[in-house]
Amino acid sequence: MQKTIEGLITPLAAIFIAVIIGAGVMLITGHNPIMAYGALFSGAFGSTVDFSNTLANAIPLILSGLGVAIAFKSGLFNIGAEGQYWIGSMVAVWIGYSVHGLPSVIHISFSILMAMLAAGLWAGIIPGLAKAFVGAHEVITTMMMSYIAIFLSHYMLENGPMMQQGYTPQSPVILPSATIGNIVERTQLSWGLMIALLACVIVYWMLYKTTLGYRLRTVGLNPRAAKYAGINVPLHLILALFISGMLAGLAGAVQMLGVQHRLYDSFSSGYGFTAIVVALLANNNPFGVILASIFFAALSSGGQSMQLVSGVPANLTDVISGIIIFLVATKDIVQMVQKRWRKDQTLVPGKEV
Repeated sequence: MQKTIEGLITPLAAIFIAVIIGAGVMLITGHNPIMAYGALFSGAFGSTVDFSNTLANAIPLILSGLGVAIAFKSGLFNIGAEGQYWIGSMVAVWIGYSVHGLPSVIHISFSILMAMLAAGLWAGIIPGLAKAFVGAHEVITTMMMSYIAIFLSHYMLENGPMMQQGYTPQSPVILPSATIGNIVERTQLSWGLMIALLACVIVYWMLYKTTLGYRLRTVGLNPRAAKYAGINVPLHLILALFISGMLAGLAGAVQMLGVQHRLYDSFSSGYGFTAIVVALLANNNPFGVILASIFFAALSSGGQSMQLVSGVPANLTDVISGIIIFLVATKDIVQMVQKRWRKDQTLVPGKEV
């Protein structure tokens, strides 16, 4: 319990300081921060429709954030979740409109599973193998694969087999049998929320209640010690990126089948990049990812209302997000410096720490 409370201190402090700094920026620019934050809160949670749309925006963040958190727990920095999201989206939409005659449950399940598999392989094959066997840094390889995925999707929609005739490059609409229904009518909140919550439970169970999760966390803490303990480090590095990619692909599939229903050439989610911030703020805790995702979804949903009511630009929410990232990252940097200092002190002859 005490460890859980200590883990909440940094995220809550980061949010509080970011909100205070944001209020200071509003005062300097001649705006009323109380009115602005009130409008932001109202726009995100003020009605059933607003709250439902905020939860809908949180769904892909939850799933992508879980993927990034698993990579972090394994000592990997998967910065390519955005590309894996696109791969999952493409595969889910393609199966959603091209496969006919399946019952709804089977069609949805098949679309989701194939999207997860494709995105997992996209993350696990090249970045995973390159990391495991030649030491290529996953930041570079996952980012490169992310851009390849994005431009591949552009090609598929503009000149490839997913192109639909018309002025706007886009895919055909998925079939009704592949559509995930809405929980609340006239909103974007689909039953994908249940999938996201179930994924959190499964990820928590996998990380903390299974041998695989223990090995992944051990590799993340100390690869050399893990190797000494008999853990196959290269295999688990590949598995970590594979599972991370699967969850990012699941995010894309759920978003396409439950909200978008087709893929647009101009479609740019940003969910994969925001997922990095979500995982950092949640301290890689699967249930913390839920709260962090709702927080960032609220910033996005309520930002437009804040701009309309108070005149504060909606982009100020990006400033708040950036400050949170800085504060959370600063804590990690300070901890690294402290550990290094303590290690150096223990090496000084005749001096104990």
